[in-house]
Amino acid sequence: MKPLAVLLALVALPALGDEPRRVLGLDEALATARAQQPQLRQAHASTEQAQAQADVAKSGLLPQIGGTGAYQRATGNFVLRPGSLPNSINTRNVNASWDTAPFYTFGLSATQLLWDFRATSSTWRAGQASAASQAATERATLLQVLTSVRNAFFQARAARGLVTVAVDTLANRERHLGQVEAFVEVGTQPEIALAQARADRANAQYQLITAQNGYETTKAQLNQAMGVEGPTDYDVSDEMLPPMLGEDQDTQALLDEALAARPEMAAAAEAVRAQELLVKANRAEYLPTVSASTGFTDAGTQVSNLVWNWNAALNVSVPIFRGGQTGAQVQVARWQLEGLKAQADILRQQIRLDVDQARLAVRAAKAALSSADDALVNAREQLRLAEGRYETGVGNIIELDDAQVALTSASQQKVQAEYNLASARAQLLRAVGRS
Repeated sequence: MKPLAVLLALVALPALGDEPRRVLGLDEALATARAQQPQLRQAHASTEQAQAQADVAKSGLLPQIGGTGAYQRATGNFVLRPGSLPNSINTRNVNASWDTAPFYTFGLSATQLLWDFRATSSTWRAGQASAASQAATERATLLQVLTSVRNAFFQARAARGLVTVAVDTLANRERHLGQVEAFVEVGTQPEIALAQARADRANAQYQLITAQNGYETTKAQLNQAMGVEGPTDYDVSDEMLPPMLGEDQDTQALLDEALAARPEMAAAAEAVRAQELLVKANRAEYLPTVSASTGFTDAGTQVSNLVWNWNAALNVSVPIFRGGQTGAQVQVARWQLEGLKAQADILRQQIRLDVDQARLAVRAAKAALSSADDALVNAREQLRLAEGRYETGVGNIIELDDAQVALTSASQQKVQAEYNLASARAQLLRAVGRS
């Protein structure tokens, strides 16, 4: 078996051979990430946790009802205490005894906050805003995961393209080697041409092995981006992102869309609102609260002969002096609010930069791809002419080698240009908040 056939059997065929392998498309990769990526489960768990914390705060506004039941067995010896009975009536203790008697107590109580001048209602609304902020953060995590999958997919696609370039290059080097061997055998080319051709073939073999390994590595990275724990016994499809609607618009139009759609902006706005409510809650600590309570008890020494009692109360709690704690808490909350507002401004500026960079990257990548297409056409023509000159004995091995290097380079540039355009469009999707 010839060296080329051996190499293709050991290296190239697992990825590009005659036996068809499962082909992973971009839509399938994105759907897999939605279903399996643990980052999304973690973000969803955080959202549910934030909502549960808001419900915890809400519980303080709802009725609090509790029931009790107790059984006690104890001695009933009376102990004289100052003030318990007038000394003229009870001047000595009665005889103590070890006799015991049972005592049963059953109770039901209820408390309702009537008016919250203080923190509970504001804390609940702040919790709701925090939950909404976390829900927006969950959507932002989804966008980031989908962008990572797209980038990893197109990296794998580019790596597969480089394998194809390496296979074609090796096939050309093998064919050129056969021509050189024939020319050297009849004496029309020097021995050094044969050594050069063999070195070129060996270099092409090395490049193919490197490209194949790079392809497998990028598929492993794609698996990680999708949240998949499994083999890489598949090929990625040869697809590109289609042109985005409005990708040639100016920055302001895309920025307006981004500010309205990016979930990070919604998360920042809800975080600011939550902190504003916490400031209000801390200020409300200066004010009183009013609540009502009621209770019912049934007690006695015999279950069949219990005595009931009922009570009701209106409670007012007024903070008078807390050592400056409330004022300090208000200041802490106010400065945290200022920090969140500054973060929102930073985020807005970052989104503008994201949109600008992605838009310019798309424009540059489209121009570069057009140039790469032209370079590839010319490089193929250059190799065709060099091969014709060599076959007729007019050209030499150096000219042929230069033409092959130029074609390989142009093919690699075309693969890189396609990747750059796909990656730029993926970033622009992310920048404007499209999933």
